[in-house]
Amino acid sequence: MKEVLAQVFCLLRVGRPEAVRGGTQTSLVVRCFAVGFFHRAPLNNKVLSSVLEYIGNTPMIRCGNIIKEYGLQCELYAKCEFFSCGGSVKDRISIRMFEEAEKSNIIKPGYTIIEPTSGNTGIGLALCAAVKGYRCIMCMPEKVSDEKVDVLKALDAKIIRTPTEVPSESPDSHIGVAQSLNREIKNSCILNQYENQYNPIVHYEETAEEILSQCGGRVDMFVAGAGTGGTITGVAKKLKEINQNVKIVGVDPVGSVLSQPDPTNAKKGNWLVEGIGYDFVPKTLNRSVIDSWIKTDDKTSFEMARKLIKLEGLLCGGSSGAAMAAAIKAARELKEGQICVVVLPDGLRNYMSKFLKDEWMELHGFLESSPKASENYYNGGTIGSLKLERTERIRNGQQKGTQGFCLILIYNLDATCKEACEALAKVDTEWLPVVDTSNKVVGIAATDILLSNFKSGRLTDASPVGRLQELSSLGQKVQNVKLSTKLSKVDKLLQKKYFCCVTDDHTQEVNHRIP
Repeated sequence: MKEVLAQVFCLLRVGRPEAVRGGTQTSLVVRCFAVGFFHRAPLNNKVLSSVLEYIGNTPMIRCGNIIKEYGLQCELYAKCEFFSCGGSVKDRISIRMFEEAEKSNIIKPGYTIIEPTSGNTGIGLALCAAVKGYRCIMCMPEKVSDEKVDVLKALDAKIIRTPTEVPSESPDSHIGVAQSLNREIKNSCILNQYENQYNPIVHYEETAEEILSQCGGRVDMFVAGAGTGGTITGVAKKLKEINQNVKIVGVDPVGSVLSQPDPTNAKKGNWLVEGIGYDFVPKTLNRSVIDSWIKTDDKTSFEMARKLIKLEGLLCGGSSGAAMAAAIKAARELKEGQICVVVLPDGLRNYMSKFLKDEWMELHGFLESSPKASENYYNGGTIGSLKLERTERIRNGQQKGTQGFCLILIYNLDATCKEACEALAKVDTEWLPVVDTSNKVVGIAATDILLSNFKSGRLTDASPVGRLQELSSLGQKVQNVKLSTKLSKVDKLLQKKYFCCVTDDHTQEVNHRIP
């Protein structure tokens, strides 16, 4: 026993990652911390063989200013996963899934790794692929930030974007496209974070052990967002083995279906926070270990992320804001001396062009616009003051008699690409809005994109316009504005190269287009 403890002590002194990466040694290390053998995390005072050795062993930070701001009685600790080399909690599952697949001879250098991802797992896998000599293809929804895409491109990953709105079971979703590529590409493999058993296992063996050691072996409440569910499932299982009374709180965005009971998921739809929530329940999520759920909205999540940056200096992402907002709500039931741990999954690097910017927050209605010079220039005028002539709705370019500006809608996702091209040819424009049966603009059909798809063979004249992959990405550049919307806001949108469709203030129908 003395020899084993001496070995662990030496490993910790030199910062060997083996001392914090699961197995019997980890258990011994935790117990050593718990009884006071060591008083700080191991230092990395040696040369690492690769960047992959700097995964995990992330810091636990007391959120003193948040505690004071919200009048909490308990201790509130943040497990800051964005300090890992790839910038997120997903680094842990990426290297574990990779190594286990190599051990089982499922993959070997030269193979192609394919993964459907919201970005962070993709970055973790791309890091592994870069170091180990693999090719990789990442399939991601259009809502994923440009920063994640740029990091993946820098890691030499091939990126395929898919519509955000399509259900996960659709062949056009990021999951469906990944499966299709896996069938087509020889020597390819999907490590599949949604079903891979090592997703929750790595958190059971490593993340939970780190939390216990950092908290002296005692945790009263654990709060984490649920995406694939691996983090909360693995950590909860370990914590409950140590303390049956620990309370596990899951965080799920409004629009997702992961929380229980099911009535809490009545409002289904899209959300802007990345990395948490799904329209299906992944096999890696064991909801039976979760005691309660808290639903979070985009505005609250982004505001809290900005507050964490401002008050605690924690440069975290939007899902971290969601987790912290839920933790503050749940932790009010805890007493003085009790400990609440919340996982902050990723960092600000991924969202520099999103919630960090006031303009982006204003654009999505999360921040009140401040009066600026443009307000005075337009003298507070609205779109309605332009007196645009109302136009009648038109289906698939079949124009009815109108005066003034002519609005043509591709009024059906089932409309063919040929019909879209014919509609584009009838008007002096290179793009047309595509709306669904509820008259919501879901995308943009553009001449150059249609021609590119025809040339590559991805689409034919008979293909429905809804199959256009770029439909959603351009759709994100569409802003529905009302007749009551101020011209200063429209000016800002047009400067940012957004498309503006004017809707009726009462019916919300698209009735005008700003030329």
